[in-house]
Amino acid sequence: MSAAGERPEPVSIRGASHAEVARRVGSLAQVARIEQVVEADGPGRGARRLRLVTGGGLELDVLPDRALDLGRLTVHGVPLAWVAPAGFSAPGLYRADDFGTSFGGGLLVTCGLDHVGSPVVDGGRRFPQHGRLTSVPASVERAAVVGDELVVEGVVRQATLHEENLVLRRRIRAGLGSTWVTVEDTVTNEGWRPEPHLVLYHANLGWPLVSESAELDVSSARVEPDGPDAVGDAWREIVAPEAGYRQRVHRHDLAPGTGRATVSNPELGLRLTLSFPTATLPVLYQWKMFAPGQNVLGLEPANAPAIQGRVAAREAGALPVLAPGESVSYRLRFDVDRLPAGPLSPPGRLPVERRSSTVPPHHT
Repeated sequence: MSAAGERPEPVSIRGASHAEVARRVGSLAQVARIEQVVEADGPGRGARRLRLVTGGGLELDVLPDRALDLGRLTVHGVPLAWVAPAGFSAPGLYRADDFGTSFGGGLLVTCGLDHVGSPVVDGGRRFPQHGRLTSVPASVERAAVVGDELVVEGVVRQATLHEENLVLRRRIRAGLGSTWVTVEDTVTNEGWRPEPHLVLYHANLGWPLVSESAELDVSSARVEPDGPDAVGDAWREIVAPEAGYRQRVHRHDLAPGTGRATVSNPELGLRLTLSFPTATLPVLYQWKMFAPGQNVLGLEPANAPAIQGRVAAREAGALPVLAPGESVSYRLRFDVDRLPAGPLSPPGRLPVERRSSTVPPHHT
């Protein structure tokens, strides 16, 4: 099965077709599955976690109690997603007035649905940093192998008495035998008044993918620094952790069509590509924080150039609004591929045989 616009590709699990795998195992769960667990200890105690294992080298945590955001990601045993010092705490520990105490990082944190950026007061109401969606638990409607895919579906309702009633319907897919995953969202205003709608998909990548050996490319039409620390900064440059490093943010206005941000690490032998339609996500914010104990690269598609929040976006005439009953859809895809072997491939890297990949302080 493939989404519109995707090229259908044959399923292969360790070189065998789905049918051949069925002949050779007692249960598909031997090689591919969705595990459902509840954290037993520490700050995450009581939180649900879904573990997707594709049988192709990709293993991914989905966090239902964090709006079905994406946590740890490993491919061929290599961790690719950054985890913040606070880790993945249960949403009961969320503090709207102190974003950093419960920001866990992971492959994807969904910011919104009515505000992104620094905290603001609008109409006498305070909106916390990057909104509050990621603190809202989801209702999981499906977590199963469906055809040739692992599928998780759920609903997250961000609602306040006398205020917004915004509903996110999310579908996460990962192909059997593959190293790709997609996130497909539909946001609907189920309230009775027009509502501002801002969303930013905060994708967080870390070591060993993010190192001074890594190369970054973005399908930018224009790049601008956001804040004084980014002025004069080479946005493509990824450096080793440096004491005193100050985080830097760049805004990428994207060329029409499919937006792409790629991090390749020839030394590691892996490449991660984030792709998405620019019709609904026309801007990408890039966050660099290469201080010791941090070392994170954020790639953050957004539906508007609104990192300063809903008030600034409204004043600039750039605040999206959903009419009552109106919906908008978003789609992101993460692909991880092995890089072809070069003539001077360094020793100790991953095997480089070509495997096809069947094919979200100032910022944080």
